[in-house]
Amino acid sequence: MMPPLERRQRRAAWLFLTPALGLIGIFFFLPIVIGFVLSLTDFDIYAIGSLDTVRFVGPANYTNTLGSGEFWNALRNTAYFVFLGAPLSVLVSLAGAILVSGRLARFKEVFRTLYFAPVITTLVAVAVVWRSLYHPRYGVINFALEKFGVPAIDWLGDPVWAMPAIVLMAVWKTFGYNMLIFVAGLISIPEELYEAAEIDGASAWQRVLHVTLPSLAPTFLFVSLITMIGYFQVFAEPYIMTQGGPVRSTVTLMLLMYEEGFRWWRMGNAAAIAFLLFVITLIGTLIQLRLRKTEAA
Repeated sequence: MMPPLERRQRRAAWLFLTPALGLIGIFFFLPIVIGFVLSLTDFDIYAIGSLDTVRFVGPANYTNTLGSGEFWNALRNTAYFVFLGAPLSVLVSLAGAILVSGRLARFKEVFRTLYFAPVITTLVAVAVVWRSLYHPRYGVINFALEKFGVPAIDWLGDPVWAMPAIVLMAVWKTFGYNMLIFVAGLISIPEELYEAAEIDGASAWQRVLHVTLPSLAPTFLFVSLITMIGYFQVFAEPYIMTQGGPVRSTVTLMLLMYEEGFRWWRMGNAAAIAFLLFVITLIGTLIQLRLRKTEAA
């Protein structure tokens, strides 16, 4: 028999939690359920005018999507973006955090603010500016390369360079957010560990390798996960900078989902792509967690 005080405390807890849980259910879980049901139908532009035209097609949208060359091309482009951009973003952010948090670094707060500025800048504005920087004739990047004797590159018009160009912009955009998380992790490392390593004769690089990196393992895992998940959802960068071109070399899964849903009004196919992307992201997350457990063991 539960004591009266504990029952009252439990009722009070549920009383405070119910509004939040209700909002989460309405605005998170309910849309997920509706989206899944939508992925099992042929909902299209005609169904908007009359729901009588909607038919249940079962897994047909999934089989059609998996059998589509467009989907596999988008998946390949997305994987390229993730496996190139996510590690680069994490490593650059980690290096920046170590530099601005060093004991000899000056004006730490100023540099942290400057490096974080791209994060709070509107992505659309950033993409437009970078598109100008990448201009094959008047862009600043090609102007600088030509000073070193490198011929001009059609960054956004060449299928070979278009995705790396978008990756570079995305790394710059997300650099500050990841850096601040690493800075918070660095601050939490006890100073005594560095002092002990220094007394034992460890060099600066050895202190980073044997003290900083092992202590940052949980932070590193968190940053890696959120970066990977965010990069799998890349949409605005290719949409604004290349519209999926040239020759569909920058079409990502999110961009393909947008085209299916809001250009061709095939909502069922778009919902199926969304759930396939969710499964892919979940698998990537589980792999990272599994690797982390293996390393910890």
